[in-house]
Amino acid sequence: MSNLIIVGSVALDSVKTPFGSVKDALGGAATYSSYAASFFAKPSIVGVVGSDFSRQHLQLLQQRGINTDGVEIRKTGNTFRWEGYYEYDLNEAKTVRTELGVFADFEPKLPESYRNAEYVFLANIDPELQLNVIRRMKKPKLVLLDTMNYWISNKKQQLLEVIGKVDVLLLNDSEARQLFETPNLVKAAAAALKLGPKYVIVKKGEHGALLFSDGSHFSAPGYPLESIKDPTGCGDSFAGALIGYIAGKSSNSEKDLRKAIIYGSVIASFNAEDFSLERMKRLTMAEIEKRYSEFEMIREF
Repeated sequence: MSNLIIVGSVALDSVKTPFGSVKDALGGAATYSSYAASFFAKPSIVGVVGSDFSRQHLQLLQQRGINTDGVEIRKTGNTFRWEGYYEYDLNEAKTVRTELGVFADFEPKLPESYRNAEYVFLANIDPELQLNVIRRMKKPKLVLLDTMNYWISNKKQQLLEVIGKVDVLLLNDSEARQLFETPNLVKAAAAALKLGPKYVIVKKGEHGALLFSDGSHFSAPGYPLESIKDPTGCGDSFAGALIGYIAGKSSNSEKDLRKAIIYGSVIASFNAEDFSLERMKRLTMAEIEKRYSEFEMIREF
């Protein structure tokens, strides 16, 4: 039985940056986050792929100890595809083409064994689907929720309802400002906490992340990368490593959540060093711990 389930997209990405390009590379929120989580825990994923999805991709995840029983493989239809590019401002992806394929009518199917998981990451999907997953879980200790601008614009009320039922809300700075209609991230976090979550994490891209709780906050730095090729999946890698560390420790304390944010930042920084999962496939725990120590020194004064 897995202690951690991750619900989200499994995709094929075509990405171009000033430093190279890939075509139909393995991607998607569930993919990046589960692979990142696998350094600390044994996650299970829920997603859907089409008949064009290579079995080698599933084997890659399985070799990392990721349970893929919750990945629905459709006999007809294509896998979700995204094509985009980055210019020298790597914080902003420009979409060229999106083909939802089988993801257009995705309804998360949870194997019975998944329903006992204590830790849940609801990656960026329709908030109504996120709410359905929460209702089907038996007694999770911690639920982490991610979202995006599209759902804020089109399903705000449903999103606010889901936020009220999770423990940790994760969103980037522009999403926080849009959702709570304020340019001030402190005010946005305070408004989010009033809805019910115990913690709010605001991602700031290459500038790190902020953690807010009732009466305290924490600022995690960004890592000054010398080599960067592709930031695709960094936010999902951050989230996956974060909840993977928490699930591995089986601790919901704020002290461990702060450490989890640093580990999330570490994994995300490595992910940006290559396309798709290529850097994480080469990544070792020794490299992770070394960069974690560097993060500690960055914040020491």
